[in-house]
Amino acid sequence: MSAVCDNLGIGKSGAGDDYGFNIWRNTFPAEDLPSPGSSVTVAGVEFEFPPRATGKGDNIRCRGQLISLPPGHYDWFYLLGAAERRTEDEVELHYADGATRTAWLRMSDFWPETEAWFGEPEAFRAKGLRYPRHTQHGHRPVIWQQRVPVTVPGELVALRLPDNPAMHVFALTAVTDTEVRRAG
Repeated sequence: MSAVCDNLGIGKSGAGDDYGFNIWRNTFPAEDLPSPGSSVTVAGVEFEFPPRATGKGDNIRCRGQLISLPPGHYDWFYLLGAAERRTEDEVELHYADGATRTAWLRMSDFWPETEAWFGEPEAFRAKGLRYPRHTQHGHRPVIWQQRVPVTVPGELVALRLPDNPAMHVFALTAVTDTEVRRAG
């Protein structure tokens, strides 16, 4: 998934003007999040945290990108993400037979001290919120774990993200019910 990451939202102190999770160029402090490219488990689901060495991005600002998947019969899509304000929008599930179905992706706000508006589990909460020239300690932005059900069985080959730039995806995992039970 790192090949489609197009936004720099995780920054070190003094990271520069290219960074910005939102319009004010806030970022999640890198030291408060998992190491780039590391394997992390959130609520029993394993993810690969995005690498930051590429310079292209560490998250996807959703603009309708089509994410290719290893063909498979999945039951759930789990995402690590956050929104610039709480929001919901549709994703498209693309099947091997050419069919397309929609499902809802709901994301709570990253903003410090917010609650999970849609009931999703908290994945990571930073200790501060980075601004272009300083870190505001005590402001604690959140990356959440979302899940999207696959309600129509079949072989899936791709997932199209919404065209909603307020939504950001840091990691994506497609799983079967058996995998979730085994991981949890």
